[in-house]
Parts: sequence; C-alpha cells; structure tokens
Amino acid sequence: MSEFEGLIESYQKRINHKLEGLLPSDDSILAEAMRYSVLNGGKRLRPILVYLTAELGETENQSLDILAGAIELIHCYSLIHDDLPSMDDDDLRRGYPTTHKKYDEATAILAGDALQPLAFELISNISTSDNSKLSMIRSLARSCGYLGMVGGQIKDIHSHNIEDVNSLDLMHSEKTGSLIQSSIETSGILSGLELADIKTLTEYGSKIGLAFQIQDDIIDIESPSSISGKDQGSDIEKDKITYPSIVGLDESKDKAQKLASEAKEILQPLNKNTDNLCKLADYIVSRRT
Repeated sequence: MSEFEGLIESYQKRINHKLEGLLPSDDSILAEAMRYSVLNGGKRLRPILVYLTAELGETENQSLDILAGAIELIHCYSLIHDDLPSMDDDDLRRGYPTTHKKYDEATAILAGDALQPLAFELISNISTSDNSKLSMIRSLARSCGYLGMVGGQIKDIHSHNIEDVNSLDLMHSEKTGSLIQSSIETSGILSGLELADIKTLTEYGSKIGLAFQIQDDIIDIESPSSISGKDQGSDIEKDKITYPSIVGLDESKDKAQKLASEAKEILQPLNKNTDNLCKLADYIVSRRT
C-alpha cells in the first residue's frame, strides 16, 4: 500500500466512525434502513475531497467531520433513489442488496427522504459563521436539485434521447459532478480559503467528477460483481447510454486519463501543496471498484 492509499484508508475509517454517530440509532425500521444504506461500505470519495481540500486551509476537526458526514448522507440518499425500480432498478449496491431489496420500495424512498434533511440539519449546527453556513447550504442545495443531481437523474432516465458526448457530459456533470464540486466548495468555505482558490478547486472538481463517471462506465464493463459490488454489465443490459456505448471502451479510457491530467494542470497556479489532490485524480481513473 502506498502512502497515499494509506491516507485514503485513514480518511475512510475516520468518516465511517463519524457516520456511526450521526445516524439515528433507535430500533425503528426507518433508522435501520438509514443505517443500512449508509454504513455498508463505499468509497467515501466526497468526504475524502472534503478532507483533502481542508488540507489547504485551516478548520476545526469536528466541524470538518460533520460537513464530510453530511455530504455523504446526501450522496447515500441519491444512491437509494437511483437504485429504485422506477429509476435504475438495481439489485446490488456495494456488494449488498439495494435498500428496496433489503426492505421494500416505500421504506427505501423514506430512508432517502430522511437522509437529505438530516444532512442540512447537521450543517446548520456546524460551529462557524452564519454566512459560511448559508453559503455551504446554498452550495449543497444547488448540487442536489434541478441543476444538480435531480436534473441529471431525469436526463439519465431519458438518456435514450442522448446522441452526442456533449449531452452526456452535461448529464454526468449534473448527476455526479455537482455533488463532487460542492464537496470541494463547501470544504473551501469552511476552511477559510480565498474565493479565487475555491473557484479553481471547483474547476478541478468538474474534471475529476466527469472522469469518475467515465471510469464507472468502464468498471461496469470490465469489473466482475465480486470486485465492483454492483451488477456487472447492468448498463449494457438496460441499454443505457454511456461513454463506452458512444465512443467505445478504448476512447473512454483515454478520455478519463485526459481529464485526470487536465484536473492536475488546473491546480498548478495555486500557491499551495496540492500533491494529494493530484494523486486523487490519478486514483480515480485507476480504480476498479
């Protein structure tokens, strides 16, 4: 294991420990479904971005953990809904039955519905200025909504209408990239970074967000379920429009690598140590899960 991989693992353990305490722990079926959906593994990319961005500034650890946890709750809510029969209709997530398969569709919907407002409640209680809290809440609300994940989700549902790469890029930038960018932006706000630096970092986030989704499309083809934790070939089976389906597998791999390189180039003007963010860009396009 490389030093950077060790850092990633330490951040994953850190956020997993924090998530345990942020979720309700009573014996209700709703609390059980929420915990099941959040605590069954995951790459924790968005919390990792919160931590790596904060390395460039200064903030108090507890506040940072709460922000990272809140963003992961939003991500998990989106996964629950994405897996529903009316959406992607997936049976596996992170190697386990999806929430609607483990429980039922109504419970899954409500578990997702409960995770999202909990995330905003947590952010509202972070120990920082009201202006910073408002800015973070605005960023996350935008990333979740009409111009973010929900907007991207409806494009995905109707992706049979997509015929070109530019339209596919827009769908991915909303469905996947928006929350990745907000993870960086909110961490920058909480860490007291300059607005110009936050803007540069979110541009980096745009590149790695698209690279992440393209790599996901590649993993769907190449990685067996035992490694990826998802149903292998589900995109092809459902005739979904993906990067490989439009430009082919080899060109998709080239595109992901190019985006990672562009992301690293964007960071160069920053007068800060961005080595770990550069390593993360490479990590994203080399993963197999």
